[in-house]
Amino acid sequence: MDEMNNSRAEKEIDLRVLWGIIRKNLIPIILVTVLFAGAFYTYSKFFIKKQYEANAILIVNNVNTNDSKTYATTTELNAAQSLADVYAVLIKSNAILGPVIENLDLNTTAESLQKSINVTSMNSTQVIRITMRSTNASYAKEVIAEIVKVAPPIIKDTVEAGSVKVVSDATISNNGAAVSPDSRRNGIIGALVGLVLILAFVFIREFTNNTFKTEDDVLNSLGIPLLGIIPSVDTKDFNKNV
Repeated sequence: MDEMNNSRAEKEIDLRVLWGIIRKNLIPIILVTVLFAGAFYTYSKFFIKKQYEANAILIVNNVNTNDSKTYATTTELNAAQSLADVYAVLIKSNAILGPVIENLDLNTTAESLQKSINVTSMNSTQVIRITMRSTNASYAKEVIAEIVKVAPPIIKDTVEAGSVKVVSDATISNNGAAVSPDSRRNGIIGALVGLVLILAFVFIREFTNNTFKTEDDVLNSLGIPLLGIIPSVDTKDFNKNV
């Protein structure tokens, strides 16, 4: 029981010591934290190019649209979901991006364009979302619109199964605003980085300082009683009184 009480007392003392160090250095801690937050925010706001995103949505059907059948079974829906993954690969292939580059007369290669395009199956369904990020919103929307125009017939000819329909034409995401960088988030990250760095510096400086600052420091370190304390005297005041 005594050991538990001693352990709790030591923890309380340690927390008091840590809080005392933080309180003593509170102003520089706040200043460094704010400085890092402002630096990260400013850099993101004015020095990183803004990225815009355009997107379009397609749906994959396993049933040919020319068939008289107007409904799909569970098996057919599962097959359509599998086809969505295949179509996602085809959309980023040279077979589709090549004609897109040629039609728009783009000064780029299919490999380069492929890096800026992302094709995903939404929530593992038969719905495909095509997105592209660029520093030019109009350019991204134009490329996505052309992909949506070129892709369906090429996909149907290549796969020879089912069909592809456009659910949503090319639009600019986030109501036309930039999707990257997030200056506010980067500012918060900067504040956390600054806080960690300044706390690490303060604690390292404090715990590596071996000088005695109080009577308790002498007693705790040497374990011997004090015979007396020599006061600190200002030499100017001393000379006046002499």
